[in-house]
Amino acid sequence: MKKSYFTKIKSNKLPIFIEKDEDGIYVVECPLFRGCYSQGKTLDQALKNIKEVIGLCLEEKESREILSTYAPKEISLHTISLP
Repeated sequence: MKKSYFTKIKSNKLPIFIEKDEDGIYVVECPLFRGCYSQGKTLDQALKNIKEVIGLCLEEKESREILSTYAPKEISLHTISLP
């Protein structure tokens, strides 16, 4: 993983979604980048893995361009119950 991409980004906080599946595996996705997801048996392992995948995504020019303009004021995730 090239750390130089991480040092050039404006925001050091990126959104990720974490879901524990029916087998107890943590599935993690960074919605900013297409195909940026990973998993792990533990939450710590899943987070370590997604950081590596983000680093790989940042090797692509398109992902670096997306990240260069990413500067949210606020991020939130809500769930709703369906009838």
